[in-house]
Amino acid sequence: MTDMTAQLDDDRPLRPAMLRGWRRRCPACGEGRMFEGYLKVRPTCPSCGEDLSHHRADDGPAYLTILIVGHLMAPLIMVAFVEFRPSPLVLASTFSAGCVALSLYLLPRLKGVIVGIQWAKRMHGFGSAPKDD
Repeated sequence: MTDMTAQLDDDRPLRPAMLRGWRRRCPACGEGRMFEGYLKVRPTCPSCGEDLSHHRADDGPAYLTILIVGHLMAPLIMVAFVEFRPSPLVLASTFSAGCVALSLYLLPRLKGVIVGIQWAKRMHGFGSAPKDD
């Protein structure tokens, strides 16, 4: 590993970028809002001007949302069915609403995390070398 590569890896810590993404903030400064709407990433940060148009989140946030919601709700459905024996309609409607609500909550946050990871790891164009003045 060259000195330049080590320097590029050190100046963008992963954990703060992921936490900022979870909060739906710019991974660089943590101040500006990352999204224009529900899931549309802004081209640049309104606070620091960081170019966010390089992100390639694609289907990753959706897969992670399905994975998390499925792993949380499946055991809860089993426990609710065994312990409380609700009617099938009550069980289905309650857990359908819960799955939709949890999915809507997690999806933009997980997209922010993925954009934060891409920024920290300098993936997909986020890795342009710093300019020498």
